[in-house]
Amino acid sequence: MTLFDDVINKEDFATVYAIQALTNPRILNELGDLSLLSSSEIPFGIDGVNYVTAPFTHINPEGSRFSNGDFGVLYLADTIDTAIKESLYHQEKYFQNLQGLHYDTVDMRCLKVTFSASVADLFQVKGIYEQEDYSLPRRLGAELKKNAQQGFQYYSVRNQGGTCWGLFSPIHVTSAIQTKHFEFIFDGKSMSKVRELVKQ
Repeated sequence: MTLFDDVINKEDFATVYAIQALTNPRILNELGDLSLLSSSEIPFGIDGVNYVTAPFTHINPEGSRFSNGDFGVLYLADTIDTAIKESLYHQEKYFQNLQGLHYDTVDMRCLKVTFSASVADLFQVKGIYEQEDYSLPRRLGAELKKNAQQGFQYYSVRNQGGTCWGLFSPIHVTSAIQTKHFEFIFDGKSMSKVRELVKQ
């Protein structure tokens, strides 16, 4: 439960946030940089609003495939398998860059996301599927966002045959419900194991 879940509209949020910011400084870290996202783009009242808002208030400064780090993108996958393989790659790369780390785990929540958006079809666009070179898709992502495109769809790079989507705003999401919970295990060299966490 987060502050986003406690309110149903942007007017209530502004009031509650102002009070919480005075009495609970930790809330600023939990919600991220709200100046990066207009309150009109937050889908207040939906299940999982905190999950779908996070990519836009906690932007990775190193960027992603379709962003240079100047703006957030909500990435989605067609199946759990695609989501895991995409996440594994990026989490492994992050942990490999942490000096002296020999073992760690990271919890990953699987969400069933429903959205309604007009997305650009990038399936056949050449040059956006390189393993490491994101220069072309980043330029394309910036152009799509500049032109007010709501999102895009493309083939998964980490799971052959899979499909992924990217949304430029969380407002297009109507629901985000957690379905499963996984643990990725880093052995010092790679993400060597994925374990599903099941409630006892």
